[in-house]
Amino acid sequence: MTAIFAAKCLNRCGLGFGQLLLATLLLAGSAQAGDQYLDRDDRPVGGFDVVSYHTGDRPVAGLDTITAEYNGATWYFATEANRDLFLSNPGRYAPAYDGHCAYALANDRKVRTDPLAYGIVDGVLYMNFSPSIQQRWEQGIPGYLEQSEANWPDHEPQPAASPSRWF
Repeated sequence: MTAIFAAKCLNRCGLGFGQLLLATLLLAGSAQAGDQYLDRDDRPVGGFDVVSYHTGDRPVAGLDTITAEYNGATWYFATEANRDLFLSNPGRYAPAYDGHCAYALANDRKVRTDPLAYGIVDGVLYMNFSPSIQQRWEQGIPGYLEQSEANWPDHEPQPAASPSRWF
């Protein structure tokens, strides 16, 4: 009945079937966006300040008092200035692949990450499963990224990886 009502409304508004199909496809595509990887405490990137990965020598832990909402998650920041930078362009600072392991995606898997196993390539933050996987990833970044990019569309709509007890 809802579909009939929508069709009548579209007809009265002068919208055709093609426009209805386009709207449906656009809405369906946005509904398939994947979930951000969260740790056991429901924090992306282990609660680290994602801006600090880009601006400092090492990542800095975020504070519970300085947060922002993005991509269905609460992000933590060390300073209000970093939170404001993030909010001005979240896509620039949030990790690729919703925080999942770039190396694992190259191998057609969606797995959790360690917030201290990361790399920034061309301004993009990539997370990895562990420091040893990070080292392996660094030995062939261009090829791994090519494979990760090719595999990501199939993995993005899948549920987020589950955290474990390790970190």
